[in-house]
Amino acid sequence: MREKVIKLIALILVLLSLAIQIFAQGKTLDEFNSTDGWKIFASDGVELKISMANGFKGKCIRIDYNFTKGSGYGGIQKIIPIEYPENFQFSFYLKAKSPNNNLEFKLADAAGENVWWYNNRNYEFPTEWKKYIIKKRKIEFAWGPTQDKTLRKTNRLEFTIASYNGGKGTVYLDELNFEPTPSTSNDLSQINVTASSAFSYVKNLTDGKTETSWASDKKEIQEVILDLHGRKEFGGLKIIWDEKDFAKKFTVSVSDDKTSWEKVYSAEKDNSNTSYVRLPEYEAAYVKLSLESSSRKKGYAIKELAMLSGEYSADPNRFFINIAKDFPRGYFPRYFNEEKSYWTITGVNSDVKEALINEEGMVEVDKSNFSIEPFLYVDGKVITWNDQKTLQSLENNYLPIPKIKWLGNIQLEVKAFANGEANKSSVLYVNYTLKNIGGEDKTGNLYIALRPFQVNPYYQWLNITGGVAKVKSVKIDRNKVLVNNEKVVLPISKPDGIGAASFDDGDVINFISQDQLPPRNDVKDNTGFASAAIKYSFSLKPQEEKTFYVAVPFYNEPKELKKANAQFVQKKFEETKKFWNDKVTHIKFNLPSSADKIVNTIRTNLANILINRDKFGIQPGSRSYERSWIRDGALTSSALLKNGIVKEVREFADWYAANQFDNGKVPCVVDRRGPDPVPENDSHGEFIYLLRQYFNYTKDTTWLKSKFGNVIRTVDYMKSLIDQRSTDYYKNSGDSLRAYYGILPESISHEGYSDKPRHSYWDSFFGMKGLKDAVEIAEVIGDINETTRFKKIRDDFKENLYNSIRLTTQQHKINYIPGCVELGDFDATSTTISLYPCNERGNLPADLLQNTFDKYWDFTQTRAKPETEWNAYTPYEVRTIGSFIFLDQPDKAHWLTNYFLNDQRPHGWNHWAEVVWKDRRLPRFIGDMPHTWVGSDFINSMRAMFVYENEYDSSLVVGAGLMQDWIDSPEGMSIENLPTYYGELSYSIKKNENSYKINLFGSTKIPSGGIVIKNFNGKQTPKKVLVNGKESADFTGSRINVKMFPVEIEVVY
Repeated sequence: MREKVIKLIALILVLLSLAIQIFAQGKTLDEFNSTDGWKIFASDGVELKISMANGFKGKCIRIDYNFTKGSGYGGIQKIIPIEYPENFQFSFYLKAKSPNNNLEFKLADAAGENVWWYNNRNYEFPTEWKKYIIKKRKIEFAWGPTQDKTLRKTNRLEFTIASYNGGKGTVYLDELNFEPTPSTSNDLSQINVTASSAFSYVKNLTDGKTETSWASDKKEIQEVILDLHGRKEFGGLKIIWDEKDFAKKFTVSVSDDKTSWEKVYSAEKDNSNTSYVRLPEYEAAYVKLSLESSSRKKGYAIKELAMLSGEYSADPNRFFINIAKDFPRGYFPRYFNEEKSYWTITGVNSDVKEALINEEGMVEVDKSNFSIEPFLYVDGKVITWNDQKTLQSLENNYLPIPKIKWLGNIQLEVKAFANGEANKSSVLYVNYTLKNIGGEDKTGNLYIALRPFQVNPYYQWLNITGGVAKVKSVKIDRNKVLVNNEKVVLPISKPDGIGAASFDDGDVINFISQDQLPPRNDVKDNTGFASAAIKYSFSLKPQEEKTFYVAVPFYNEPKELKKANAQFVQKKFEETKKFWNDKVTHIKFNLPSSADKIVNTIRTNLANILINRDKFGIQPGSRSYERSWIRDGALTSSALLKNGIVKEVREFADWYAANQFDNGKVPCVVDRRGPDPVPENDSHGEFIYLLRQYFNYTKDTTWLKSKFGNVIRTVDYMKSLIDQRSTDYYKNSGDSLRAYYGILPESISHEGYSDKPRHSYWDSFFGMKGLKDAVEIAEVIGDINETTRFKKIRDDFKENLYNSIRLTTQQHKINYIPGCVELGDFDATSTTISLYPCNERGNLPADLLQNTFDKYWDFTQTRAKPETEWNAYTPYEVRTIGSFIFLDQPDKAHWLTNYFLNDQRPHGWNHWAEVVWKDRRLPRFIGDMPHTWVGSDFINSMRAMFVYENEYDSSLVVGAGLMQDWIDSPEGMSIENLPTYYGELSYSIKKNENSYKINLFGSTKIPSGGIVIKNFNGKQTPKKVLVNGKESADFTGSRINVKMFPVEIEVVY
């Protein structure tokens, strides 16, 4: 019996050993010897096919793709169930003949709803076979409704090529493998150090004390070896050198056996600045530091030699966050202290290039590019943004010419603006003005540092990675600095010196803090972290000021810059001021000073909209959101039209119409690559709304006729979508399915349902608006047949939409208008569109509508209390300001206006990001800044205060949201040149004891529903109303009806 047990145990151990070996070896998921099981997929506008070819080993799979519209995605997918061990990696072989595009490796659950991925953006495909390894830590949750985002089990595996640059290409894949891997230790606490000399002092290298050191003998070639006690993961080295005996040249090598060494880093330097050697994701058992050239030929001394963890150097941003901890606060950008830094833009109308400037005065000269950053050296010390209070403002308080002031005894003002021909010869100008506000003469130096850091922070990850930028070369030619062989920095004011440094020399702040320039004129840097500085010396008497001028061309250097001087820059500055002032002041506001913030915010956001605009594309941002959504663009176009900016809207509408798909589908977004095929079912109604808006303000029938074919195709496509939910399956099922009947099918909508597409009422309300506008466009065109057809589609859709809302509220037992059918979710910010621009108040269930905005009001009142815990909100909520005006509750609109204005950050720049965090310094994603769809939402809401068109009864509503102190102002108030559907409107209001005199004038043609003055004077009922001197009885406490124009109205209380 005992022998049998022993044999059984032995057998179990053998089997267990075999299982461990198999587990360790992993398995081949697909040798790609055939295409069996692989399903191809491609979005609209993408051609993709697969075939077999000669592979790395035997045969391989060949993917040919063509982004015919420039944008989109395509790939292959196979059912491959995988359960994941604690640690693992995928590998495959890859080669291609392809432009840079995104290579996406995806894993999905059985339903395909929850997706994990490794997305290699803008990937430079290898032209020869290369092994591609994806470790567990590289795979992250992409999207899906699950709350548990841990990768435990998947059912599908997918390779996707998504457009980054577009074009066409061929990708070859072979030998797809999956293998469990041992968890590599990252414990670097136990390290043995040996050295080629001075063995007894070698322990000083890793004792954590800079007071002790290791010093070699005088031999020129020395080495230090670190034994990590087995293969470990690490991120590099930090070497604190002796001030006198440092290495001018050194290399770093790694090994697993202490015999075969791989050189992984080499450096040359001329100073003792600390060396930070970044070796991301390295694994080895031994690390060798080879010292090859000493500073004084007397050997080497090192105070401290530290191994950096993998986390320390995980990415360039994490690397500099950790480096910044070794320096005084202010030596590096604020965000490297893991604090939020805010910014704004400057640029030229319609230019694809814009500069950013942050609240500390650092200027990013172009997208994903280096920045120029000021430092002062006065009274024997360096002064940074951290050493005094900073103040942000705009020229004239509203023009897109941002200014930052450091409020020290030597005041520094940084002012940035752009001038020139868009997309050809535009130039960024940055003026640095120093003023001595103290009582003594002051001398010092202004340093303008060129550093490999963006203004766009590291926590801005969408479509672009902020934070560290690449500076691989700096060349100084007389008074010109050439960066990366492409970007020129031109000191217009003659500098007192310019110098550059490689990263191995140390960041430029090492030199500036010692009141020095770095020593080099020509730097090439493999790390991409080179830097430079321009020096200006100054001597200022009390109250004296001096300005230094710097120019950075966005494109090639214009000839006129070659002889530029201070007068030249001032001329460009005045030109820029005039251009923007003329552009954003079509409407003339004459209001009390209490309205200045509102007026300035309207004007600033109009300018920012045009700066964010790339050629014809209206975009909500210049970095993360540098794309043209029809959703943002249509509503932003309406804001522009309401402020007399017309040409840019026509250009946008023409451009977007040209990107409509052949089947009538309206792309949700268009960018430099072309139309995006991702379905967002609000896009179709928004496109028709855009066309109708342009016509409403211009009455350009010829243009509208040219777009009628686009309208017909859009309606037909919408009808095809509606038909998908108009089958008997939905009509005759239970309430949960019947709620889908006859409405637009599920989509990610306004990205509110990006985790999982749903039947969004945002989509269907915009569908309703699009169908209504299509009918009216057909009537204007005079096409009776299409008018009749569109009406039938519109009316059926309307019936089904409101039936769906009724069923959804019953099913979820809610008393408000839901965001979507599936969830019955509360989303008042989304529901705002039912009022504007969709104008459905007359059809909406009155109780649900009232409850929706009562619930929102209660929510905001609670959130506004200091003791309330909340994390963040999106200032798209500014739409609710307009909603309360349309609901005739102006007092709530006024409170919300002040609430949202108070959350502008910084206050002096008159704008919002897409996200407002309660903790203003928490380093979290904020979308983009300035976010000009939020800005246009604010403009549209503010415009409703002064005037709005009620499409439901064809009336023009005037003054529905005017604040009491405006109409009570002793000087009176007026507003002129307000564009409306019916011509331009101007009006003035003057209080005289117990009466108000209101004059309406301009080019307005009275609409069929007349003119209505709403909510005037707190809705008090007048004793009498005189219209052009004759008493009128056509009024109540909340409205005064007017049937003539121009008109003088006297309202007596």
